Amino acid sequence: MATILSVSGSPSATSRTARLLRHLDQRLIAQGHEVIPFDVRDLPAEALLGADFRHPAIVRATALVEQADGVVVGTPVYKAAYSGLLKALLDLLPQYALTGKTVLPLATGGSTAHVLAIDYALRPVLSSMGAQHIVPGWFTLDRDITVGDGGTVTVAPGSADALTQVTDRFSAALGGRTALLAATG
Repeated sequence: MATILSVSGSPSATSRTARLLRHLDQRLIAQGHEVIPFDVRDLPAEALLGADFRHPAIVRATALVEQADGVVVGTPVYKAAYSGLLKALLDLLPQYALTGKTVLPLATGGSTAHVLAIDYALRPVLSSMGAQHIVPGWFTLDRDITVGDGGTVTVAPGSADALTQVTDRFSAALGGRTALLAATG
């Protein structure tokens, strides 16, 4: 079906955001999509902070975005905004890197006070980068994500249901996009 780039903007190696994304990646894979997990924290700090557009890791990240049909963008929320790490990556991508892409924004945080970060902080920048369709995203409280032994992820029932709905909506939007591309391409 579609190729999806699943981007974690968390700086933490034990991130609930990244674990939640990898959990959702499995649902998308089960629906027939190819999913490429991508953790921004794995990019060299000097390339990100020095705005080194020609660094091989940044060139590779740009190519991954370009090749994807859809992008899932996950971020922890800090001070009512998406992570600075994600911001650094987005700043290095071409202005219209998301042109023609379907995008699913997701966020995690410790308080419902941050629930609007997707709509007021993340969605505008994704839109400015040319995203064709930004499906409704979802904010998940940290306490609703449990990581068990072996890294298994369990999401609290209410959040799990909502995440299933937004993930399936994203998948359906991609299905329509790839069918349209096949018909016209």
